[in-house]
Amino acid sequence: MTTWTHASLACSIVAAALVIRTALGELRRPGTAREQRLFLTNTAAVMTGAASAAVLGAALVFVETDPGHAVWALLGGILTAFIVDRLMDQAGKGRE
Repeated sequence: MTTWTHASLACSIVAAALVIRTALGELRRPGTAREQRLFLTNTAAVMTGAASAAVLGAALVFVETDPGHAVWALLGGILTAFIVDRLMDQAGKGRE
């Protein structure tokens, strides 16, 4: 197996775990999956995630690693956008 295969497989496992977590949360409390997907409508969070993925991708190019690690840069950008959205939501609730 190449590094591309390893990176894709590992990233797929992480993504599957996050999907299962979302599905279990939806079973326990309906509507939570929709709340978790709302980060895609937050422009600031999406732009931060895109910038994070770009920086990680650029760092991988600079170090001259295998292109398979770009999958991790993409997953890192998505998770960054999710976390930024959550932090912005908590900060907004704290001001009320």
